[in-house]
Amino acid sequence: MSIENTYLVTGMTCEHCVASVKEEIGFIAGTHDVSVKLVKGGSSLVTVTSESLPDPVAIAAAIEEAGYQLAPIAS
Repeated sequence: MSIENTYLVTGMTCEHCVASVKEEIGFIAGTHDVSVKLVKGGSSLVTVTSESLPDPVAIAAAIEEAGYQLAPIAS
């Protein structure tokens, strides 16, 4: 069974940004796929497919390692 989680990421502007985020998140154990809907100048949608719920601290750290930040989720 696979689980999908979507995150908002700020600061991404190009395909190089997309590749960096996908690579860093891909290092997290259990991650099967990472897809990105790039929104230049806004919050891009990053969807992570994994075998279990990923650690939110690991996701945030991977995004920061790539040079970007999680956007706050509006409630």
